Amino acid sequence: MSDTTVAVIGLGIMGGPMAANLVKAGFDVVGYNRSPGKIEILKKKGASSVAEAVKDADVIITMVPDSPDVEEVALGEDGIAANAKSGAIWIDASTIRPDVAVNVAKAASDKGIRCLDAPVSGGEQGAIDGTLSIMVGGDKDVFDEAKPVLDAVGKTIVLVGPSGSGQTVKAANQLIVAGTIELVAEALNFLEAYHVDTTAAIEVLAGGLAGNRILDRKAASMVKREFTPGFRIDLHHKDMGIIIAAAREAGVAIPLGAHTAQLMQYARQLGYGDLDHSGLMLLVEQLSGRAQK
Repeated sequence: MSDTTVAVIGLGIMGGPMAANLVKAGFDVVGYNRSPGKIEILKKKGASSVAEAVKDADVIITMVPDSPDVEEVALGEDGIAANAKSGAIWIDASTIRPDVAVNVAKAASDKGIRCLDAPVSGGEQGAIDGTLSIMVGGDKDVFDEAKPVLDAVGKTIVLVGPSGSGQTVKAANQLIVAGTIELVAEALNFLEAYHVDTTAAIEVLAGGLAGNRILDRKAASMVKREFTPGFRIDLHHKDMGIIIAAAREAGVAIPLGAHTAQLMQYARQLGYGDLDHSGLMLLVEQLSGRAQK
């Protein structure tokens, strides 16, 4: 593993733990982040620019906020296409528009870079534990070669189709997660209004057909009104914009998804954008006239 150099661009809530797990797995890891303090996770392996980080890398992982950020990191003068060595594998773990994923992969491929779009699910804890679910778009041969790197940061790793497919599956993932958070928030608010023992209710609900990961991972903190971000409302709002646009382009109806996207937007407008996406609970409370003082 030490013979493989992995550059990680973006060392935030998700990218930082992923880089740390790559180090633990024995890879030679170099990182870059716009906020220099984040480099501390890699000790002396921090780079001063994207160009410096990627120039000798065998594999490059990007984990940045949005489509324009990926375009800049991939195609800018200081970016991957202009500075990485020919034959390097670029894995974009960001969540972006599927059409952008296809376009940047083609542009990078023209420069000799082999590309995978590989967005992740599992939140901050999944990144820390190295148990992320990773949906990958791209060529099977490149996927197979990159698999040891992906294995260091994820548990469920599936090639779902050609370039752009990973981002399409991630959009579907974010649709399901947002809708489930909203329904769990509504259910908890309903239970509290009837003064039910919510801890007991969560236990029995989680054991039946209503069981889901949101109940398992988020319900207890939602009851406590603890919304330290593992994944911010601001970012999920961005992701809902991706699914709305992609659904419109494909001509498919997502009526509940569209409504949930609006609720996510309302939460942002109320000033909850920096909270965890389970902070939709606060919006449900306000709509019910039960906001805590």
